[in-house]
Amino acid sequence: MSHATLDRVLALLVLSMAATGLLALKAGESDASWVFTLHGLLGGSLLAATAWKLRRSVPRAVGAKRWGRLGLALVVALLAIGALTGGFLWVAAGEALTIGSWTVLTLHAWLGLILVPLVLIHLLPNRWRVVAIPPRNGVSRRTLLATGGLAVAGIAAFGVSSLVDRLRGGTRRFTGSRWLPSGGIPPSTTFYGEGPPLIDPDAWRLTVGDRTLDLAELRAIGEVDLTAVLDCTSGWALETAWRGVPLAAVIPVPARGSIRVRSVTGWSTILTADEAASALLATGVAGGPLPTANGAPCRLVVPGRRGLDWVKWVDEVSLV
Repeated sequence: MSHATLDRVLALLVLSMAATGLLALKAGESDASWVFTLHGLLGGSLLAATAWKLRRSVPRAVGAKRWGRLGLALVVALLAIGALTGGFLWVAAGEALTIGSWTVLTLHAWLGLILVPLVLIHLLPNRWRVVAIPPRNGVSRRTLLATGGLAVAGIAAFGVSSLVDRLRGGTRRFTGSRWLPSGGIPPSTTFYGEGPPLIDPDAWRLTVGDRTLDLAELRAIGEVDLTAVLDCTSGWALETAWRGVPLAAVIPVPARGSIRVRSVTGWSTILTADEAASALLATGVAGGPLPTANGAPCRLVVPGRRGLDWVKWVDEVSLV
């Protein structure tokens, strides 16, 4: 495989990893399990391709004394190896791995997001290699064999790490999240690691179209109980009981309509009519009141969506 082809493969793998990773943030239904499997397989291939790139390019860069390019290349390589190692450690560990208040899976995701623009910057001087049309005589046999080898590496890395996890007694949901004991209160996490906003429960109001509801008025609509799985993108999943008001009872949705649910922080999500029909504006969890760190006075519960869309500290719902 030529240097140009290897650059194309690396660029394609990084972008594919980023795309499947972003899809994984939203995919909460089991029929989307292929996204997580593909993400893992691509990770193994990217790890092998990164090692191959370093082996071929570092000696050349040192010999040519291209120290600037070499420095950037090593930063990119370290980020790639760090992100991929974190991902495979999470799979193989048999338990949830944390570094301080962060899970290893969260660090894997952030390193991956930082890696994408750096890869584009690194490839920019040789962008012609990435976009150049392959020769008219087609792809060489050597290139096909090398690409097949990267695919095998991806399958092997993902398969071995999954086998190690099972041998260690680990249990994970199809998303890769590790199960917490059911029935409890979820850990308090946010996507950026920020703390909960300051909210006065007595002054809090929920805006619904042109009307507002305080907490008592919201509850008076009629609360129900719902058992649902909160699958957090930081790598844990918890099935527990939630209590609150059905979203559809607060704002009826037309058959072809959608609902936007917004937080006091500005975070929001949009639900289809079917999703809104099963969603809950929760005011309680695990048989008790909803803690502030978990979204009180009111948070969204959406079965089939990941925790990123379970908006906390809800203050507005509207038709879109």
